[in-house]
Amino acid sequence: MSEITKEMKIKEILEKKPEAGEILIQAGISCLGCPMAAMETLEQGLKAHGKSDEEIEEIIKKINSLK
Repeated sequence: MSEITKEMKIKEILEKKPEAGEILIQAGISCLGCPMAAMETLEQGLKAHGKSDEEIEEIIKKINSLK
């Protein structure tokens, strides 16, 4: 399975790793089913919710650590 990157669309991440939804909800992205999830990259979504570059990298590490 390919690694999740900040350039991937939120919807694409959820399709590859549905269990990442819980991590994203904890990070403040609660609109996982909204139309923006299909258009926004992970980085765009997290930045829109006030996350720093460092926080984004930590979230990506958490998602990629999921089996």
